[in-house]
Amino acid sequence: MANRQIPALPRFLLIFFIGVILLTASCKKEPLAPEVKPADTTFRTTGIFVLNEGLFNANNASLTRFSFSDSIAETDYFFNKNGRKLGDTGSDLGIYGSKMYVVVNVSSQVEVMDALTCLSLKQIPMFDGNKARQPRKIAFLGNHAFVCNFDGTVAVIDTTTLETVKFIQAGRNPDGITAAYGKIWVTNSGGLGFPDYDHTVSVIDPVTLSEIKKLESGINPYTIHPDNHGNLFVIARGNYGDIKSRLQVLDATSGEMKHTFTNFEALNFIISGDSAFVYNYDWNSGSSSIRVINTVTLEVANNAFISDGTVIESVYGIAADPFTGIIYITDAGNFTGRGKVHAFTRSGKKLYSFDAGINPAGIVFANK
Repeated sequence: MANRQIPALPRFLLIFFIGVILLTASCKKEPLAPEVKPADTTFRTTGIFVLNEGLFNANNASLTRFSFSDSIAETDYFFNKNGRKLGDTGSDLGIYGSKMYVVVNVSSQVEVMDALTCLSLKQIPMFDGNKARQPRKIAFLGNHAFVCNFDGTVAVIDTTTLETVKFIQAGRNPDGITAAYGKIWVTNSGGLGFPDYDHTVSVIDPVTLSEIKKLESGINPYTIHPDNHGNLFVIARGNYGDIKSRLQVLDATSGEMKHTFTNFEALNFIISGDSAFVYNYDWNSGSSSIRVINTVTLEVANNAFISDGTVIESVYGIAADPFTGIIYITDAGNFTGRGKVHAFTRSGKKLYSFDAGINPAGIVFANK
């Protein structure tokens, strides 16, 4: 099962050959975070959860919690609360209602916990008989969670009963998913078919729970996020050779690919307001870059987001606080030791940092 995943996720290949280093969990006192003053005072961000992928085949995925009330980063929060590990290779997390969901890829599980206490509510297995489906990413709409799986399916989970009600057939090796414009959008990477990658986005009707069409994208599509203007931004990772990884813009109404950014490579991104914060990590040179795209004009607004000289060794994830707009960037360091998370203003100046686990990637924000 491990070998099947490598073509679509080359960073795991590097990590696998580097080796396995297990670190003990700890709490670290960090400089106090700035006061949070959201525009909507009904809600406020109280803390941050970070999903640490861990090392491939090492069974050491973990969850870090950073609390704004005391500025403590607890780097193995799930284990400390539940007395067991999350599993092998965490690939996504999300908070929906009162629950937090963690997708654990190699263990082929979706871990559901109480978003307030972090106590486990249920482990939902993703298997076809004895065959692991290899879940990748999660999205939410209505009373369902949608999980795309590498076996070509999208699992539909009832968020009340936590039962899997259906598996929807999508394309080859789905590797990204989002809910937007009343539909579920799934990127089909075809990563296990190297060099014959897939190049489609499945559109799923959340009412009939079925695929209604496939749209064309660049080859090996990955992350997909909506903007505020009827578009979906998609990373097409190319073939890791002569076809480079690009950021593309898909018109959600027409289904046409309306723009491809050809002057830079893109590994992942997040959209906040009318800005897309796009990062790349060059595995050959070991250098990281983060740029800002104006999602209205589809032009590069800033080729170097970080403006204060802060160095990110190995950018590995990015997120934006929906209430404050603060941008969080994760740093995997050497990919085997503990990583860090850095908070930046919208103008690219660092506010503070805190420790995370091995290969911190996903971030969600606790609020009340």
